[in-house]
Parts: sequence; C-alpha cells; structure tokens
Amino acid sequence: MKVLAACLGDCVHVAGATRFLRVAEDLGYETYFTGPATDLETLVDAIVDQNADIIGVSYRLTPENVRPLLRELRDMLAATGIDLQKKRLAFAGTPPVVAVAREFDDLFEMYFEGGEPVTEVRRYLRREGGGDEGPADYPQRLVERIRWKAPVPLLRHHYGEPAPTIEPTVRGVARIAASRALDVISLGADQDAQENFFRPARQSPKSKGAGGVPFRTEADLRRLYEASRCGNYPLMRSYSGTADHLRYADMLARTLNNAWCATSLFWFNAMDGRGPSPLEQSIREHIELMAWHGARDIPVEGNEPYHWGMRDAPDVVVCAASYIYARAARKAGVRDYITTYMFESPPHLSNAMDLAKCLAQIALVESFAGPDFRVWRQTRTGLLSYPLAVPPARAHLAQSVMLQMAVQPHIIHVVGYTEADHAATAGEVIESAQMAGYVAEVALRGSPDMAADPRVQARKEELIAETQVLLDAIRALGARAGVDDPLTDPATLARAVKIGLLDAPQLVNNAYAPGAIRTRSIGGAIWAVDDAGHPLRERERVAAAQGLI
Repeated sequence: MKVLAACLGDCVHVAGATRFLRVAEDLGYETYFTGPATDLETLVDAIVDQNADIIGVSYRLTPENVRPLLRELRDMLAATGIDLQKKRLAFAGTPPVVAVAREFDDLFEMYFEGGEPVTEVRRYLRREGGGDEGPADYPQRLVERIRWKAPVPLLRHHYGEPAPTIEPTVRGVARIAASRALDVISLGADQDAQENFFRPARQSPKSKGAGGVPFRTEADLRRLYEASRCGNYPLMRSYSGTADHLRYADMLARTLNNAWCATSLFWFNAMDGRGPSPLEQSIREHIELMAWHGARDIPVEGNEPYHWGMRDAPDVVVCAASYIYARAARKAGVRDYITTYMFESPPHLSNAMDLAKCLAQIALVESFAGPDFRVWRQTRTGLLSYPLAVPPARAHLAQSVMLQMAVQPHIIHVVGYTEADHAATAGEVIESAQMAGYVAEVALRGSPDMAADPRVQARKEELIAETQVLLDAIRALGARAGVDDPLTDPATLARAVKIGLLDAPQLVNNAYAPGAIRTRSIGGAIWAVDDAGHPLRERERVAAAQGLI
C-alpha cells in the first residue's frame, strides 16, 4: 500500500500532510510527499508515476481560491485516463476550505478539518472507513474494539438528559455518535428506570427524569440504541438495575447490545438507599448477576472499590475491595473483567499517593489474571473532585487524564468537566471527550514514568502488605463459621461490614455498617486514624474490629 500527500497550489502548510504520512508509515505503508506548494502538473505527474493507492491533498489558504484549483485537478486527472474508482482521495484543510472542497464529492471520499484524533486517521487509512460506513467498520464488541483502537484507550462517558421524556437524550445520542468523540455511550438512567422498570406502580411521576434519562419501555431503549447507529457507531451500555437484576440484564442485552454489565458487591442496595435488597442478599444477587453475564461471554465491570473511596474509606479498604471483587468475578465465571480505578476519590489524595493506590490495586487484581480471566483497566476522574468554575474544572479534567495514563488504561471513563454543576449536555460530553482524547494521545507520544517514583513504589508495597492483613482477617472471620472461601461468601462479607473490618466514615448511622472508622489525609494518602488523629496500622485496626465478634 502506497500513500501520497501533497500541499496544493501556493499552500506551504505541511504539518497536516506530514502527520498524515507519519500515521501511514506507522501502519507499515510506503509513503511519498510531493512537498509544499505543489503545482497541479507536478501533483498529477506524481500520482501517475507513484501509482499511489491513497492520495491526500491539503490546502489551508483562502477558501475561494481552492474551488478553481480542485476543478482543474479533477479535469486533469480525468485527462490522464486514471481509473479514480481504484484510487482513494482525501482532502484536508481548515473548516472553511473543507466546506468548499465538499462540493467535489465525486473526487474525494474523506475530508479532514485538522481536529480529528489519530484514531480516525488510522481508521481511514486502514480502509475501515471511506465510502459508506456501517457498524462493520467499527467493532461492536468491547474486547475487539479495545484491540482495534490500541494503543489509544477507548473513551466512555455517561450521558442521559434529566428531562420528563427521552427525546432530548435521543437527539443527544445521535449528536454524540455523529461527532465520533466517544467509543462507548453509557446511558445514565433515572432512579425509577434502575429500580422500578418492571414495577410501574412504584414509579413516581414527580421524580421522572431526576438524575438521568427516564426510559420506561423496551421500545424507549431501542430508540436510544438506533440513535447511536451513525458516526463511529459507538458501543452502548446502561446502568444496571438495582432490582430484578437478571430480568433487567436480559432486557439491556436485547435492546442495547449492552457492551458490558457494571455491578457491585456492597452497594446499590438498602445500605446506600439505591436498591431494596438487604446487604447480604444484595451481595448474593450481584454475584448471580456476574455469573449470568459470564455464562453469556459479556464483560463485567466492577465499580466496587471507588464507592468506598467516595465515602472516605482508607486506602487499604479500597484495595481490599478491589481484590475481593476480582476474586468473586473470576469465581463467578467472568471471562473479561473491567476493573475501574477512580482517581481523586476522595479528592484530598495527592497525585503521588493516588497513583500508588491505583498501582497497588492493579497488582492485587491482576494476580488473578490468566487466559480465562482477562483484566481490562478503566480509569476515571473523581466524581466529587471537580472545581465548580469552568476554567479550573477543564484544567482538572486534563491533569487527571494525564495522571491516569501512567497506568496505561484500556478505557478512560471521561467525567465531564461540568460535573460539579450539572449533568453534561451532549455538547459538553463531546467537548470533555475531545479534551480527554487529546491528552491521551499526547501522553502516548512519550511521558516520564510517574509510576517509577520511589515514593509511589514504597506506598504501593505498603498498601499491598497492609491489604493482606485485612484480607486475612476476613478469611479468619469466615473460617470460624466453617466457610471454604470467605472472600466470596455473602454472609462473611456482610459480617465483615457489620463489625467494621470494611468500613467508611460516611456510613455513620447506617443499619448495616458501624461507620465508626475515622480517616484523614496524611502525606497525601488516606489512613485510618485513632481518636488523636494518629495513623493506625491495619493490625491495630483489625484487632479492634475483631473484638466485636
């Protein structure tokens, strides 16, 4: 495959053309550049002599001047007798110039305005696009899409307009898909859609659309999915149900081709008020939900650990939750496990200690990895970490994604910069995704290895060791009851919460947990502390909790 590029006429702006050729070279293609300010005769001669398969034409000057140039180029190419049906021509320029070039759609099959991510250029060169596009040009299963886009991570964002009907979200989904900004659209459902989809009598008309899109029928979900069938044909998924779990999962698989299931162990139930099930029953239901998806080869995401972090739990509890969930997922038969690391949770973590906590979780979780249990890393910005003002919020998104890239994520769950103020609109979703995508591509060009920082590595090893102390205490708790595998036993896990082995300050006055633990940021890390504010080693904390048995 040979790719030729030229800057047409008087245009000397070569950056875009050379970038185009660099991407082609990375794909193993032979390239040829005619240079800046290429006159028409030289360009046509090069096309004939080089016999290139793909021809890129660039022009970045006055829009009115490009029309006669392209008209003459078309006539000259026709005069050579070249079969243009066997060539692929693309045009690049500023948006106003591209608007004129689109008049020549009998000549060009693709147009670039300069803001496209490198993945779009690669997709075009691979001929996974060009001409009429369809779902076949974009993998429609998660693992295949990750591998197709690598090394650039997939971009995902929650989206669901809080409105009385689904219509704004239908329009927004179509706009997001057409923008090609996201690889995965996660439908953010309102609470009744999650909890009472199959129980209309329990739904509250007054709260319809509160917190997300109010889909109420399978037809609603099919409309939302159909709206996404354009642009880069993003994968779609939705929040899991918080009741009627398996029936809800089947419905999402049939209507949305649900890209993966996100579930928890200790949350989305009566303990946090987001579902009806008591804690032990909820743990059992979540494990059954994992098994249902594993049997159907649908990936499962564990959103368990960061819910502890969002409630100010110490880093050790967050790490233990990561290990426990991965163990449960593997035992349940999950083949592709998406493990999510929410940075800045809680917000008063330092970047260094945040990265250390993530690396410790990665080591613990990926100790289970193997041919039958593939682990895919997903990172995201802290839900509670955004500043309210727009400029610092945008800056926070960018710096957070750069930090996340230190752990080489397969998926970046973009959290819109508007999070502190309101749920992102379609336009804000697109803008946030474009920001995150740009940062990811910059990081992939080569960044300092933040993970190699000695302070980060020391804290990582400390957390792994401290987490083993906590895990051993939970194992001992189950062993007393004759349980073979306490770390996947719902009764043992619920008991571990009840006596405070797994605890968080924000669980105070909770029926299922003591909420007695106290934490503070020390050196940028989150520690359990005693009444005087001094850090507690896990052996001390565990001994106090075991005294409640």
